[in-house]
Amino acid sequence: QVQLVESGGGLVQPGGSLRLSCAASGFPFSRYSMSWYRQAPEKKRELVAVINNNGRTANYVDSVKGRFTISRDNARNTVYLQMNSLKPEDTAVYYCAKARLQFGVATLRESHDFWGPGTQVTVSS
Repeated sequence: QVQLVESGGGLVQPGGSLRLSCAASGFPFSRYSMSWYRQAPEKKRELVAVINNNGRTANYVDSVKGRFTISRDNARNTVYLQMNSLKPEDTAVYYCAKARLQFGVATLRESHDFWGPGTQVTVSS
């Protein structure tokens, strides 16, 4: 069965960096776009970044452009989110997600069918 397990969250000061990882199993990883979502307290879950199956195309929500980078290693079945210049408003639970369809074009309207349990990121001084 599909399993997605995030790691790398924690407490960081404003301006700091974190790298999140998501280990995937149970499906042909290299065929699917992968994404990172986040959900802050009392807010809706939002799609933050998406990367296509071969890693050549990525898209980001405006609020993280220039600060976050999504990448993947298909040999390790892992997707990453490098987060730099973190702000308090980046505080949220971060989830990785698998695209519903194979070989998608990785837009911010991508549909997803599985999510991991999430990892907490807290940006605070």
